[in-house]
Amino acid sequence: MNYSISRDLFEDLAGEIQELKKERKAVILAHYYQRPEVQDIADFVGDSLQLSQQAADTDAEVIVFCGVHFMAESAALLSPDKIVILPELNAGCPMADMVDVEGLRAYKKRVPGVQVVCYVNSSAEVKAESDICCTSSNAVKVVQSLASEDVLFIPDENLGRYAAKILGRSLQLWPGYCKTHDRLTNDDIEAVKKEHPLAKVIVHPECREEICQVADYIGSTAGLINYAKNSESQEFIVGTESGILHQLQKVCPEKKFYLASERLVCPNMKMTTLEKVRDGLKTLSPRVTVEEDIRVKAKATLERMLAL
Repeated sequence: MNYSISRDLFEDLAGEIQELKKERKAVILAHYYQRPEVQDIADFVGDSLQLSQQAADTDAEVIVFCGVHFMAESAALLSPDKIVILPELNAGCPMADMVDVEGLRAYKKRVPGVQVVCYVNSSAEVKAESDICCTSSNAVKVVQSLASEDVLFIPDENLGRYAAKILGRSLQLWPGYCKTHDRLTNDDIEAVKKEHPLAKVIVHPECREEICQVADYIGSTAGLINYAKNSESQEFIVGTESGILHQLQKVCPEKKFYLASERLVCPNMKMTTLEKVRDGLKTLSPRVTVEEDIRVKAKATLERMLAL
């Protein structure tokens, strides 16, 4: 057990949460980067957009999203009839904050006709100002679907560069990045590789280009888990946020996983605790809502992606 709380406290809080969940007709979602104990009380654990889609398909009246702000907004986009709770309102995403709607509008004025591919890790306002959304698993396919010569990829330049390289085409890249993934260096990988020479290196495409070049596999969080599950290899060096180790060890208990760097911890993802989940269910707050005109436009960018 890698919980940051005792087993007794976990059982007490989990019991309270289960009771409140029934009472509120709620569904609890947790991203792979959440604390292990938060993942273990969730109904669904997964990638951000996948979780919002799963919640939309349930008859729950309340969605408790254990993640960061843009994820709860995505749930609100797809489930306008449900109450969406973000247990820790200050859990934001520094990369999502690196692009704002005013800056994006100014860019579009400077480059008339530019098509904007918006990574799902962005605000609803920014999605509403974009042409199409993408996730880390389908970024290549989404970019490939656009015929225009002028394509702007926002806000993650590492993911955009990765997609451009695979397709052999030029993209305009917004200067944004994930502070957690960007910390990882080749020296980190080499140090762990020395200790575990047979381990496969698996990384998220939000990592720097130099990291992707030395990886055996590059994929979304769900993609990394599937790769480890289906691979004949028994050892893996993992280049993404530390929270994924909990699911990797659950899915592949017989395999060994080594975090590529101890710095791969997102402070925002770790803000959510079981106490905050319980309190969110009790008070039905903090709530995350999206204005209807923005919701309709932002949802359209998601639907264009899903149509692919």
